Formats: sequence, structure tokens, C-alpha cells
Amino acid sequence: MSNAKVLPLLDPEPAEAVAPCCPPLTERPFSAEEAERTAPMFKALGDPVRLRLFSAVASHEGGEACVCDISDVGVSQPTVSHHLKKLREAGLLTSERRGTWVYYRVEPSVLAAMGQLLTAR
Repeated sequence: MSNAKVLPLLDPEPAEAVAPCCPPLTERPFSAEEAERTAPMFKALGDPVRLRLFSAVASHEGGEACVCDISDVGVSQPTVSHHLKKLREAGLLTSERRGTWVYYRVEPSVLAAMGQLLTAR
């Protein structure tokens, strides 16, 4: 079962290369629409627990992590699940259930789009 969502930073049109929704922050101010699409990603990463979970998944060997490997972030398991759900809803993580465990991954295109957004041209 996959709970993949489209990252607001990515254009929903299929493309060979990563097409961020918005120009780099240093290029010009965001339009109201671009800010609306991008804000959920920053909001999701604005929580220290979510940021730790996101970095744990992104840095995990193979680019994928079982919830059992990343849940030691100082909060209860239900709270970890809540935060992982918020990261999925923001399009930052995808997940797949395998038996009793859920595996999370950050798609390379997500990291590339985030990098392009935060990089000066």
C-alpha cells in the first residue's frame, strides 16, 4: 500500500527532469499561489520532531527506513505516527506497508526540488 502524494514543490506534470513549482527564493518573490503550494512543506519541517524524522529517513542507508528504525526521537509511538502522517500529507515522505511494519522513503525528486528552491541561481 502506497500513500504517495504530490509534493507541493513539484509540478504535478510528469517530466524527465525535476520541475520545481517555484523559482529559487533568491530569484524573485513568490506569488500568492506559489507561497500557498510551498508553505505546507515548510510548515511540516518547522517542527523539530518532524525535521528529525525526515532527516532520519533521508539519511538512512538505501534511502528508506522502517518506522522501527527511526522512532527513537524522544516522543511516544503514537506521536511519531502523527508526525510521519503530517510529513506524508505534505508530500515529503512516501510510505509502504510490508507485513506489520511501514517503510518510509524520501524520493530523490523531493530532495532535488527542495535543493533547487533553496539554491541561488
